Amino acid sequence: MTTEEERVLLIIEDDEAFARTLSKSFTRRGYTVLHAPGLEQAEALLEEHSPGFAVVDLKLNNNASGLLCVQMLHKFDPEMLIVVLTGYASINTAVEAIKLGACQYLAKPSNTDDIEAAFNHVAGSADVELTGRATSIKTLEWERIHEVLAETDFNISEAARRLGMHRRTLARKLEKQRVK
Repeated sequence: MTTEEERVLLIIEDDEAFARTLSKSFTRRGYTVLHAPGLEQAEALLEEHSPGFAVVDLKLNNNASGLLCVQMLHKFDPEMLIVVLTGYASINTAVEAIKLGACQYLAKPSNTDDIEAAFNHVAGSADVELTGRATSIKTLEWERIHEVLAETDFNISEAARRLGMHRRTLARKLEKQRVK
C-alpha cells in the first residue's frame, strides 16, 4: 500500500475542461490532485507540494512545450512518475520526452485507466510484440508535417514554405488528417 504523499498527482494541462475531468477521475481513485495550466504555475505548486505523479500535456497555451515541464519535474524529483499526453504524437517528441524523464508517452484521447496503467508500467519490456510492418511513408510524412507545424507555431504558410509545398496542398493534407 502506498502512502498518501505518494498519491499526489500534478496535472499540467491548459485545457480546463479536460483537466477538470482528469482531476475528478483521479480524485475518485484516491489521488490528491493539483492542477497547473503551465510551467510557471507548476513551479509555484512544487514550492509547497511534492507530487509522486504527473500528467503533462505536450503542447500548452502560447505554444509552450510540455517537454520543458517534464525536464523541470524530473530535476525536481527524479523518482516522479511522469506521463506525457499529446494530441500531436510523433516519434521525435516521444523519444525526447523519455530522455527528459517521462516514464510514458500517450496519444490523446487517453483516459484515467490508460494513464494509471502507464504509471504502473514503468519498466521497459523486451517482450513487446514487434510489428512486421515498416512505418508507412504517409505516417512519416505526417510526422514531418506536424514537426514543422510545431516549429512554426502552427503557421500554415510558413510550414508549407519550409516543407517545399504549396500552402493549399498543405491545407488539404491537414484537412484529411484533422487532429482533434
